[in-house]
Amino acid sequence: MNPSRMAQMTALGADWWNDSGIPSELAEAVALGAVGGTSNPIIVSQAAKANPQLCLPILERLMAEHPATTEDDLAWKLIHALGRETAKQLLPVYAATKGVKGFLSMQVNPKFYPNRDLMVAQAVELAALAPNIAIKAPANDVGIAAMEEMTARGIRVNATVSFSVAQALAVSAALERGLKRAKTSGINADAIRPYITLMIGRVDDQLKRVAEEQKIATTPGAIDWAGIAVFKQAHRIFLTSGRPGTLLAAAYRHEGHWSQIIGREVLQTVPYTWWTKFNVAATAPRLTIDDPVDGAILTELRAKFPDFLKAYDADGMAPAEFGRYGATVHTLHQFLGGYADLVAFVRSAMVR
Repeated sequence: MNPSRMAQMTALGADWWNDSGIPSELAEAVALGAVGGTSNPIIVSQAAKANPQLCLPILERLMAEHPATTEDDLAWKLIHALGRETAKQLLPVYAATKGVKGFLSMQVNPKFYPNRDLMVAQAVELAALAPNIAIKAPANDVGIAAMEEMTARGIRVNATVSFSVAQALAVSAALERGLKRAKTSGINADAIRPYITLMIGRVDDQLKRVAEEQKIATTPGAIDWAGIAVFKQAHRIFLTSGRPGTLLAAAYRHEGHWSQIIGREVLQTVPYTWWTKFNVAATAPRLTIDDPVDGAILTELRAKFPDFLKAYDADGMAPAEFGRYGATVHTLHQFLGGYADLVAFVRSAMVR
């Protein structure tokens, strides 16, 4: 039998989550040691289309219960139903760790990215679905303000649409303010434990788009280290500064995105299709988060890509620039498209 690499990763003390919207896939991951799960509009849309036998019966029931409900409202009722079922898979982990682990991250409507109050209001609604729900919001300037308010209200958050050290630091500063406000209000701030995602594969994607558009020649494989380098840089800063927020790697494109980010102080949220590949990888996992990226690769990326400097340097971007960063723009378009696809799936079930 092939070794269970994800179970070996767990044995090292390195936590990981399952990144999919299907409860059965999360159950497989939990059996190998996963301690959380995450979702977003693209994931839910893909789950609905790939598993109509799971989602259509839920939709049929929801339509019967709410005959006058709009397609958008039904889409969110479906998201809620899947969220409750998925969160239930993690309740044993949540109970065993006394609420430290076992959370499902659910994302606010991507259409709300310019509106703090809409994000906060939906966060309150989503967090009420189960005791082990964390709320994902984008790490643009508006979303960061929303996450501060969510944290102040005692809601555990998970920053997403995040690609840079500067974003991680800005989110952490907002979390610190939110945690202080929560404590002042009598909320147990120590129990909130927020997350900060860095979408490392999307950093690579951004540089590859730039390289293709601008005809920039690079050493083969060099760009594949860009997101890894950004995450390791953020980890070094957080480790020495004691800032609030656990760094969480996401958006996998190759095995290195898993094997080079393994550490006890960080998290990984890995799509089902990727962790099942990593689970039978030839190389056994080891603690690699503190291993440096080759200096020659860093020098090349810094020299050729201003977008790498924006992502890697602690002062690479100001908060007002987060929403205009190329990876942010591309990801928001994808999330908005994924949400539109989900609504179209619901519409096809309603109108037939």
